[in-house]
Amino acid sequence: MRAVSQLPDGYREIYSVDLQKDKKLSLLVNGLAILIGVLLAVPMHFVVPIYTLFDMSQGLGAYFLRFGVLMVAIVAYMVAHELIHGVAMKLCGTKRVKYGFTGLYAFAGSADYYGKTAYIFIALAPVVLWGVVLLVLQFFVPTSWFWVVYCVQITNLSGAAGDYFVTVRFSRLPKDILVQDYGVGMKVYSRREEVA
Repeated sequence: MRAVSQLPDGYREIYSVDLQKDKKLSLLVNGLAILIGVLLAVPMHFVVPIYTLFDMSQGLGAYFLRFGVLMVAIVAYMVAHELIHGVAMKLCGTKRVKYGFTGLYAFAGSADYYGKTAYIFIALAPVVLWGVVLLVLQFFVPTSWFWVVYCVQITNLSGAAGDYFVTVRFSRLPKDILVQDYGVGMKVYSRREEVA
C-alpha cells in the first residue's frame, strides 16, 4: 500500500483522467453529482421537511445564523475533504502533498504513484470519514438545524462523484496499476499491453 516516487521499469500509461480538459467526462461527473444530490434531498424531505430550515419561530437571528453556519460549513467541508485525501496520501507514504483550487475543483495531489488498493483508499477516505461523522451529528442537532447538517452531508456524498467514478473505473483496470494523482487529473500506468 506504499506510494512509490519512481515509476518502475516496464510500466506505461494506459489511461488518464483530466476533468479540466475532458468536458464530456466533466459533464458526466457533475451530472452524477446533481443526481445524487436530488436522490438524497427529495426522499429526506418526507422524513424531515425542508421547510424546517426556513423556520423563523426562533427569530430572525436564529434564521440567519443557520444560513451563515451552512455557508461556512460547506466551505470548511470542501477544505476538510481535500485535507483527508492528503492525509490518506501521507498514510500511503507520500512525503509531499500539493493542495490547490482551479476555480471549479479543489484538489490534493502528489507526484507519487499509488497501487490500486491504496488509490481507492485515498479516493474514498473523505466521503467515508465525513459521511460517518455527519450521520452521527444529524442525530444530535435540533430539527431546525437538521437540514444544515444534511446539506453538508449532501455536499459530501454528491461532491464525491469524481471519487466514485475513478474508484469504479480503476477497479476494472489490471491489478498492477499505479496511479499518479497530480491534483487536477490522474495518469494510470501498467505493465500490461491492454486496458481491461
